[in-house]
Amino acid sequence: MKKLGPAGMKWLKIIHIILVALFFGGIMSSVALNFGVKLATYDETFETYKKIVVISDQIIRTGAVGTLLVGFVYGLFTNWGFFKHRWVTVKWILFVGQTIVGIFIVDKLMLANLAILETEKAMALVNPEFIQNQTIRQYAIIFQVVITIFIFCISVFKPWKRKNLVSKPTN
Repeated sequence: MKKLGPAGMKWLKIIHIILVALFFGGIMSSVALNFGVKLATYDETFETYKKIVVISDQIIRTGAVGTLLVGFVYGLFTNWGFFKHRWVTVKWILFVGQTIVGIFIVDKLMLANLAILETEKAMALVNPEFIQNQTIRQYAIIFQVVITIFIFCISVFKPWKRKNLVSKPTN
């Protein structure tokens, strides 16, 4: 398969950085809104949840899907591959795990709470299911932030990288 040249690699890196910024920026915005909501007034809580849904649907999802697609391009059209380097494989596993948590925990609980807010109005704020969903979402979002930061660290430090076993002659 034909590999990307130097110019293609630079454009791919630019696209990757922009998409990761969307993804992580969206998560951090969601964190700020999620931890900032007081759960004291219905109107404030309902508006905050609507904003969180927009951020999730428009920003986080765009960044996540785009990052996934760029990852496939990196794997198929560059020398990085998918399994050639352990650090790349670990990033893939963590990103997929993080995405699963986002879809099946964070988003599911967010939509469940929005539905509770829509049906129960102000009574939702004292609903044990709503409060439990809010708490679990907060822990899941913290998990996502920690995993994303760890993925950043892996990208920079490239641990588990094979060392060049050929020694250089010393003079």
